[in-house]
Amino acid sequence: MAFIVTLSSNELDANQDKFRIEQRLTKSRPKSLNIDAALDGLPIVLLIGEAPAQSGRDRSRWLAWIGIVARHGTVGAVDKSITVDPLRECLETVPIDGPDGILSGMSAPLRQEFERASLLGTVGACGDAVWQSLESALRAGWPRLGPLLDWLIAQAHPPVFGNSPADRSWQEQRDATGSLLRIADFPLSALAAWQRPPSEDAPYTAGLIPQPVEHSLIDYDVRVAGEAFGMFSEWQQGNTVRCDIHVLHDASGRRLEVVNVNATPVESRLGTDMLYYHEPTKSFVFVQYKRLDPDTRSIYVDARLRSQLDRLEETAKLSTPPAQPSEWRLGNDPCFVKLAYWPQSADRHPVQGLAPGMYLPVSYIRLLLDDDCTRGKRAGSTARILGYDQVERHLTGTQFIDLVKHGLAGTVGTTREQLHALVKRRVGAGHSVVVAAESSEESVRARQARTRDRGAKRRTYLHHTYKQDPPNS
Repeated sequence: MAFIVTLSSNELDANQDKFRIEQRLTKSRPKSLNIDAALDGLPIVLLIGEAPAQSGRDRSRWLAWIGIVARHGTVGAVDKSITVDPLRECLETVPIDGPDGILSGMSAPLRQEFERASLLGTVGACGDAVWQSLESALRAGWPRLGPLLDWLIAQAHPPVFGNSPADRSWQEQRDATGSLLRIADFPLSALAAWQRPPSEDAPYTAGLIPQPVEHSLIDYDVRVAGEAFGMFSEWQQGNTVRCDIHVLHDASGRRLEVVNVNATPVESRLGTDMLYYHEPTKSFVFVQYKRLDPDTRSIYVDARLRSQLDRLEETAKLSTPPAQPSEWRLGNDPCFVKLAYWPQSADRHPVQGLAPGMYLPVSYIRLLLDDDCTRGKRAGSTARILGYDQVERHLTGTQFIDLVKHGLAGTVGTTREQLHALVKRRVGAGHSVVVAAESSEESVRARQARTRDRGAKRRTYLHHTYKQDPPNS
């Protein structure tokens, strides 16, 4: 299914700059529009411009923007709406009407359905058959739109993960990737389009479909990304490690390198680690993922988890005491454990955004494990349990991300070399690692101003990709 939003040329022109900045659109829709079918269909949106009507002439329309229905909502007391996010400009003229238009090859019944859905100033919906005909025409007549369609359609069908070792590992890596984008204040859509990689051993980000950008910019960043973290020189040979890099820029010049490294094979992988490194302040935050039982939302604490806590405490010792106000942190815990769960019901839609869970600093976990609140319920039990019934207070995803964004959590005075060595140890121990390094010239004051800006304005960004799989892997 596709939604069609038709605006007059004057209204479209008046909103072009707004669309280019925000890359989203909220539009009221008729109450009578049946969205039940739309929720189960393909939520693609076609934003059409229409020239003023002229006596004796047919309609003159063109496809201006393409997007996805992110959600349905209520405007005011009774009015309904759709929010299109992401929304992307076509960047080439795609006529709707006339002998060269995308309707020219469509059958009469499908064309009539399209016309009913594209009344000026309204939001309409057409069925799968109409959309499939439109998609075929767009790909055949305007092949440059193909990558954009691939990118949008992949987001319209988010992954549904099962219980295989690969799927469970990809779930965690996906959550870590989304967390890093939120911390660095880049839009989630930058790394949202995904399809299963050919190999189950591949990193999650190896399946990402990058948003189309100018080829000259891709060439430039392929060369630069090859030096990211200095890792490729040692992981180009052999078949024990797979590595994938994505590089993002925003309009202010901030750069985010997202590196996803997998130790293979997936069956022997021990879990997922997430690291965010803010280069201007030489600070990183470490998060280790642990999966809760999706029904009890708890986990038994075993010797392995306790030894992992020991290693996290050793990692925290990389930090140095703060020497200036910008280095002050809200405590001495740069290492956290995320106790996360993913609902198992096959009837549920894929988890959107971050997986539900709790973020616990290591020192807090130590206190919990010494308290009766985590003791097993059986009389005389020495088992310890961590979960929602045992932990009365915890950091939510939003709280954790805000602490890191504002520089209130993390190490002090750690270098890229130390980060590199830490990633090597974690990969060597059999973990998947998703690590992002943010670099920029912005001041402490500018960073605070940016992170406090919660308005609708979107920062434009460029997305480039570099992938490295070793030979014979």
